[in-house]
Amino acid sequence: MAALNLARLIAVAADTIAAHAEELTALDQAIGDGDHGLNMKRGFEAVRAEADAFAAKPLPDALKAIGTKLVMTVGGASGPLFGTLFMALGKEIAADPDRNNLAAAFGKAIEAVAARGKSQIGQKTMLDVLQPVHDALVGGKTAAEIADIADDAAEATVPMKALRGRASFLGERSIGHMDAGARSTALLVRSVGQAIGESA
Repeated sequence: MAALNLARLIAVAADTIAAHAEELTALDQAIGDGDHGLNMKRGFEAVRAEADAFAAKPLPDALKAIGTKLVMTVGGASGPLFGTLFMALGKEIAADPDRNNLAAAFGKAIEAVAARGKSQIGQKTMLDVLQPVHDALVGGKTAAEIADIADDAAEATVPMKALRGRASFLGERSIGHMDAGARSTALLVRSVGQAIGESA
């Protein structure tokens, strides 16, 4: 893998979430609490504020620290889930990961998110983006291809019936709306790919 500029990656991710905060809020207003965009923006701005400190740490420690910060600042259901993703990734990843290590660590992180959310694939959650991204990573896809796969996976949550989270309370009425967590996950996947591409 190319050398990772973590400070740049954080900046791109925070910019991306900020640029799409209103979209994420609108998605969440349709079938959730309506606060996803604001919560995610707050969390990633908090991470951005400490980007230099995170970037100075070894990658595993940095990811765990970012996850902890997201748990503390995002709030709602998303804070623990996105925080768990980063913290679990930090526990499994090498300081200088190759693709195989990244894929294995990402797989473990997905398992941790599923356990934390008591959810699985097909229930209209961020897992419906995370799993196809993992499969693409294992399959040797490029960063651009993986970003497109993430976007398509988020789009694929539209016809799903929500079985987890606040949206599940709506039953059939959750059908026809994209899951906000799936969309924000896809946005983050694309921003990571962009940042890695810049440093390649």
